[in-house]
Amino acid sequence: MKHILGIGLLIAATSGVECLAAEADTQAQDKAAVRATGEAYIQAFNGRDTSALAAFWSPEAVYTNRLTGEQVVGREAIAGQFASIFETAGDLKLAVDVASIQFVSPNVAVEQGVAKFLAPEAEPEQIDYSAVYVRRDGKWLLDRVTDDPVPVVQSQYQHLKSLQWMIGSWVDESDSGQIATDCSWTKNKNFMTRSFTVSIEDGIELSGMQIIGWDAAAKQIRSWTFDSDGGFSEGRWTQEDNRWFVRKKGTAADGSRATAVNIITHVDDNTFTLKSTQRTSAGDLLPNIDEVVVVRR
Repeated sequence: MKHILGIGLLIAATSGVECLAAEADTQAQDKAAVRATGEAYIQAFNGRDTSALAAFWSPEAVYTNRLTGEQVVGREAIAGQFASIFETAGDLKLAVDVASIQFVSPNVAVEQGVAKFLAPEAEPEQIDYSAVYVRRDGKWLLDRVTDDPVPVVQSQYQHLKSLQWMIGSWVDESDSGQIATDCSWTKNKNFMTRSFTVSIEDGIELSGMQIIGWDAAAKQIRSWTFDSDGGFSEGRWTQEDNRWFVRKKGTAADGSRATAVNIITHVDDNTFTLKSTQRTSAGDLLPNIDEVVVVRR
């Protein structure tokens, strides 16, 4: 009796495993079918085929026009909406990155991912989306799509792009020494960073870091400079044609105050000049620094 019962339990367990394996295989096939439907949908969208696009939706599907916010129901109305979008949005293209596909039931799947809308002479629009698919007559059809714009990271690039020519490596070299500068963007192009070294007879005499950014309150480009001697300064930038005037106020390591007006002239993308005037230290007037030519390395 125990022997028979053991065999029965073994058969039941084996059958359960087989069922689970069959279910997993079926779900994998369904997932592939949903992905294939989505890829075909993208092709129809990029081909501006309104009839083909409408056929991917269920008869009672609800579509929200992303340009007007209007909701429409049914394939015929959805086809009209796409025709309107293509007429007003020009050569709009769609790209999709699918993050996951989950099955609510054997005939209902939820796809989540990121969609990117690309239009000529416009910044790409990226959104998170959730698409509900239903299976009808062996086909997976869209029933509803919801999306939310991805938060746009604020960038001050538009205010700093006039200084973009500074990006790269530069050198001012003479018989007495060398000043080398490397300039790069930070993430999102909100700031520019410039590292510099002053070398005399193969030894580094001074080094430091400068950060350049846009002051949204003052509506002005500003910079902050820190050197290896322990001094620091703040500069306010104004532009006149191809010249930048940087009015600097700083504090030396000993606590004394210093000021200067640096004049940077953009000659071309591989050359600029630099000179310093109105220099003071601890209230004493210092000689100007004559114009030097700095070239791209």
